[in-house]
Amino acid sequence: MTQIRIEPLTAAAFAPFGEVLAPRPAPDRMINAGRCERHHALATVQRGGGEAIISIFRSAPVSLPYDCDLLERHPLGSQAFMPMGPDAWLSVVAPDDGGRPGTPRAFLVPAGTGVNLHAGTWHGVLTPLDRAADFLVVDREGSGTNLEEVRIPPVRITA
Repeated sequence: MTQIRIEPLTAAAFAPFGEVLAPRPAPDRMINAGRCERHHALATVQRGGGEAIISIFRSAPVSLPYDCDLLERHPLGSQAFMPMGPDAWLSVVAPDDGGRPGTPRAFLVPAGTGVNLHAGTWHGVLTPLDRAADFLVVDREGSGTNLEEVRIPPVRITA
């Protein structure tokens, strides 16, 4: 079984797969009479002719080590995940290798941080650690086939 270690999440390391959703060191501007920082346009919603929708996903937790054997992708639209709770979570992603997932990578996403996956990015299912979690999800709804799932040989993810 292939084993991978969890990597810290950085914008540079995650760039091939999408954008990190976290405040910048300084806001782009102040709004609401100076009471609110606006960290503007952290990511782009790719919607391939459909509509952008907002959902809440509730996911069961995993514990480490975790064996990942299912990856999916959405070829027609991006998919953003923003945790609604106080915990860190895992984002498992993989490059495309001729229409199939390449070697997965696992990123530890800090509490209060989300990710926006580019259209067509292979990724694992939502992976909160140790307790169930809710995520605000922005993705695409519309005509066309926008979900591909594949079983892969299990990859063991460790700290």
